Amino acid sequence: MKLLLLLVVVGLCTAQYNPNLKSGATSIVHLFEWRWADIAAECERYLAPNGFGGVQVSPPNENLIITSPNRPWYERYQPISYKLCTRSGNEQQFRDMVTRCNNVGVNIYVDAIINHMCGAGGGSGTSTTCGSSYNANNKDFPAVPYSYLDFNDGKCSTASGNIENYGDANQVRNCRLVGLLDLALEKEYVRGKIVAYLNNLLSIGVAGFRLDAAKHMWPGDILAITSRLNNLNTQWFASGTRPFIFQEVIDLGGEAISSSQYFGNGRVTEFKYGAKLGNVIRKLNGERMAYLKNWGEGWGFMSNDRALVFVDNHDNQRGHGAGGASILTFFDARLYKMGVGFMLAHPYGVTRVMSSYRWTRNFVNGQDKNDWIGPPSNSDMSTKSVTINADSTCGNDWVCEHRWRQIKNMVIFRNTVNGQAFTNWWDNGGNQIAFGRGNRGFIIFNNESFNMDVTLNTGLPAGTYCDVISGQKEGTRCTGTQITVSSTGSARFIISSSAADPFIAIHANAKL
Repeated sequence: MKLLLLLVVVGLCTAQYNPNLKSGATSIVHLFEWRWADIAAECERYLAPNGFGGVQVSPPNENLIITSPNRPWYERYQPISYKLCTRSGNEQQFRDMVTRCNNVGVNIYVDAIINHMCGAGGGSGTSTTCGSSYNANNKDFPAVPYSYLDFNDGKCSTASGNIENYGDANQVRNCRLVGLLDLALEKEYVRGKIVAYLNNLLSIGVAGFRLDAAKHMWPGDILAITSRLNNLNTQWFASGTRPFIFQEVIDLGGEAISSSQYFGNGRVTEFKYGAKLGNVIRKLNGERMAYLKNWGEGWGFMSNDRALVFVDNHDNQRGHGAGGASILTFFDARLYKMGVGFMLAHPYGVTRVMSSYRWTRNFVNGQDKNDWIGPPSNSDMSTKSVTINADSTCGNDWVCEHRWRQIKNMVIFRNTVNGQAFTNWWDNGGNQIAFGRGNRGFIIFNNESFNMDVTLNTGLPAGTYCDVISGQKEGTRCTGTQITVSSTGSARFIISSSAADPFIAIHANAKL
């Protein structure tokens, strides 16, 4: 009997590392601050047809409306209740999105804010996205309900009540993160409210959760909550399927808390990935692409089966979180496409693609003073719809990196080579590299200041292939560069150092 119980517990835990992606898909996309109606349409018209497996959505629960500054993005991270209404839409629109995305095989993962409520200085009233009343001054959130009994203040040892020393694990987990009222997750009542919220989302059809600020919660408290979650909705998922859990733990080394402490709960966000890849692509600190040969665990990253990876996220593209100036973003489009291309070609981790909106940066002493700006908005501060231009890019100041041809085609590349070995590595000792994925795909980069002209073994069957970076296969022709693979598997690659996209990728499904 004990063995049976152990197997059940292990099964519950193990399954939560699996994103449960369908139809041979391998990547998810973060549609940051999108409206539910726009996500539903995007699942149907673009994500499913192009092999995206899932969407990370912004927090769907009621939050504080912040008017100074005017509706910043981070208001979504200041919960008032677990009612489903935000500037992305109401509960019915959320349900419609989940249903429509699931119906075309695209999973929905919710950004779950369970560590805290709004800031201690958040005042009181009904200026919230559902109109619920609250009083942050006395920790009263009647729409949950939570009271002063449900917060961690008594366990925090600092005079301010906020985290003051990241070298003290107790402070990091028991005190307020930037003044946000820290929930007492060891209390059964609080756990019950959170479990009910997450299980409601699972009943609607979501496939899993990003746990925001997981570093600021005790791993055991997270496990106590996630182990009580229901299985996924059998309308779309196999019976017994567990929700995917990925935890935001910023760990660049040197702090009291490490990513490994959270492996028992699910996957963990590998922040070293984007920071170090940015250093390499930008050629900072003497880094060069040739060093990527043992990328992954060889660079001190967490185990492949525990990692969720990304080039940038909504925090560090604004200079927050981790990575600083090394982080690649859409503002550096040429380098960014190389970084995302490398990530999607390389087998390490579950990959998440960022999809952003534009804002005008204003740097003062190296800090962007406009890092708070919320999504593109109408005059009444409602979020603008995502419009699609004739060339498939987005309008209304939505960047939509996931719709860039190079990134979309690399998502398809990853699906095509899934499960294939990392093979046929080549480098010039500097910033020209190439590698294959078994006999299904091959990619080559020129990040040097001089041109490249090399003949390499690709491992692919003989034939003519369409480069999916400069163009793609359409019918019986290539819209971009053609690459001819010989009977021995070798091919010649010519890449100018001044090319708009100095890399080439070919795969089995792009063969003429």
